[in-house]
Amino acid sequence: MLFKSLYGGLLVAIGVLAFGVQANADPVTLTISHSSPVTSHWGVAATTFAKTVEEKSGGRYKVMVQRLDNEREGMESVQLGSQEFAYGSTGPAGNFVPEVRVFDIPFLFTDYAHARGVLDGEIGQSVLAKFEGAGMIGMAFGENGFRHLTTTNRVVGQPADAKGLKIRTMENKVHMAAWSAAGILPTPMAFSELPTALQQGVVDGQENPIPIILANNFDQLQKHLYLTGHVYSPGLLVGNPDFLNGLSPEDRAIFDAAALEAVKANRAKVEEDEKNGIAELKSRGMDVQEVDRTEFLAAMAGAMPDFESQFGAELIQKIRDWK
Repeated sequence: MLFKSLYGGLLVAIGVLAFGVQANADPVTLTISHSSPVTSHWGVAATTFAKTVEEKSGGRYKVMVQRLDNEREGMESVQLGSQEFAYGSTGPAGNFVPEVRVFDIPFLFTDYAHARGVLDGEIGQSVLAKFEGAGMIGMAFGENGFRHLTTTNRVVGQPADAKGLKIRTMENKVHMAAWSAAGILPTPMAFSELPTALQQGVVDGQENPIPIILANNFDQLQKHLYLTGHVYSPGLLVGNPDFLNGLSPEDRAIFDAAALEAVKANRAKVEEDEKNGIAELKSRGMDVQEVDRTEFLAAMAGAMPDFESQFGAELIQKIRDWK
């Protein structure tokens, strides 16, 4: 009886110990990367994603936020499983899922409500679904904002004034074709290489949304900002399929919810930067000019037949007509 009692007590003790170890186990550590400063629209998105996952999981998951200037490398790491999540723009994302580039067509969207409605709706979600075939899961669209032209010295009152300029673009065939049609020399390069290229005069200018110009202090490298708004620039969160598909339904719901919370934070930051950023850039000494966007639309129109051939005129019109 004494042996049985001691044996039974030992089993109970082992069970309590095992439960305690399980309950106090170290959290599962994950990684999410993005390409901008921590206070930027992508930095806010990534930290919101991390915070939401940690809170909703009761600390069972910890998400490490990592800045990685090369967005393509982040997506490749997600494919390989060396990290679980990455934010990237549609430029590098198009190397994996070409269909996503349809959203980069110049002057496709009239405003933020139009762009967000398309991306969050049937059209955008059908494109996100294609990422699984490329070894990633497209979780949600975010945004960089509407892109604008900046130059070092050249004054650009109309598209003809920009002819012959070397303008850095993303590695995005749609962007490059549009600039080429306007007589501008697109020079694709990784974002991490851009500051040095501007300093050394390798390129004469660049184009990016206000949040990126602001967060990366391009006012220190560029004198002029032209509010061309020529392209709405989406971004998206991708996740590793092995990790996400291996979760319980309850845990998968945590990550899906975190992705949507991150979208809200990302878009709110873009709106804040758009509202206050131009005044801030002017206060830093940058020359900010409005332009006639219809002239830039006309200058880039020569690329439209190629876009219609690539993506389908019907789809492009469907996006334009969204309400």
